[in-house]
Amino acid sequence: MDSEAKLPARIRERIHAQQESSEILIGWAQLGVVVIFGTLYAIAPKPYTEAPRFTPVPWVLSAYLVFTLFRLALAHARRLPQWLLYVSVVADMALLLGLIWSFHLQYEQPASFYLKAPTLLYVFIFIALRALRFEARFVVLAGLVAAAGWLLLVLYVVTVDPADPMITRNYVEYMTSNSVLLGAEFDKIMSILIVTAILAFALTRARRLLIRSVVDSSVARDLSRFVPRQVAAHIGRSEEQVAAGQGEVREATILYTDLEGFTSVSERLSPPELIATLNEYFAAVSGPIEEHGGVINQFQGDAILATFNVPETLPDHAASAVRAALEIQRVLRTRTFGQGITLHARIGINSGTVVGGLVGTSERLGYTVHGDDVNLAARLEQLNKEYGTYLLLSERTCQLAGFERFRFQRLGTVTVRGRSTPANVFTVAGDDAGPAAISQGANPASA
Repeated sequence: MDSEAKLPARIRERIHAQQESSEILIGWAQLGVVVIFGTLYAIAPKPYTEAPRFTPVPWVLSAYLVFTLFRLALAHARRLPQWLLYVSVVADMALLLGLIWSFHLQYEQPASFYLKAPTLLYVFIFIALRALRFEARFVVLAGLVAAAGWLLLVLYVVTVDPADPMITRNYVEYMTSNSVLLGAEFDKIMSILIVTAILAFALTRARRLLIRSVVDSSVARDLSRFVPRQVAAHIGRSEEQVAAGQGEVREATILYTDLEGFTSVSERLSPPELIATLNEYFAAVSGPIEEHGGVINQFQGDAILATFNVPETLPDHAASAVRAALEIQRVLRTRTFGQGITLHARIGINSGTVVGGLVGTSERLGYTVHGDDVNLAARLEQLNKEYGTYLLLSERTCQLAGFERFRFQRLGTVTVRGRSTPANVFTVAGDDAGPAAISQGANPASA
């Protein structure tokens, strides 16, 4: 428990929430035991023809039912105090053993009569119920109370009538009469203690695993904010341990966006204002990208690199990227950021073969996409300056997206740095391409 106290508060809160859920489950299980036991008692044929003078079972079951309902209500309200948990363990065993003790009075038999009652087996149910909380102390308490209680019942039998303790060493006589075989009773006590010890040992190990699982899942959830959730899910489904160099080659669409004139904007803002403005912008732009199936791979300063169809399959990836870009432009036209700042984003989109995978070292990895077609998307984003546009696309993207579905407009042919083959560049005609005017006559020779 000392080591658990050193855990971060958020981890302890998650463990506490799990414990509270376990108490609700325990409460319902106890209620089920009461209902089952009461039903069996009600339908079982009675061995007597006249009503006995003393019938404790209905009273004990009624009292336990009220206690269980009270405890269950507190558990659902998340107001179950620790001291009541200990009281509940003792009450479970006290009521059960007290009920067993009363059998000899109800059936007017010697006290040794109750030692053969199969109702003792319910002790193991109540001990096992405490295992649901993943705390060995409650299992140990339940086992010790049960063992001590049964020992008291045995002592009562052999001392209630000093003239006739009814002790025998004959097993046949023990089985066919009300005689007491001390070895058999000690076997029962030892069975209770051994089962308790095994459960406590298993729970101690299980609790360590529970804590480790909670810590690992919390860390994984926090770290997943540093990588796209699709990438985290992809890694989680991996059959083997992830390592640098693992990747896949496939056709995908790359969307690269950068803010226009943000350097001058950042000069007017304090560092906290700059970060707040960027975060607000990223949140606004991330929405359209993710809604259309894209995955944001990197935030690079004020730029965003997003992919469609890698790592998650997206059949209509080119059209999805175009729709995301148009939605981004619509969002930017309708709102401001930070202290009323209007932002404009230049976007380049290209489709082609890329490799997406893990890069880095054995100790630190990152997921990214590489390929000449990734570079072309970044070059197209930069070419928006030359064409006076806010959205440029490659011919391959237009072909995959469908000329019949979008108002693509060819602007010209350019030779991009690092490429020997000229490339046709397109935009989306009309306001969908952004607030900048489209210069149809512009035709930069290179970029």
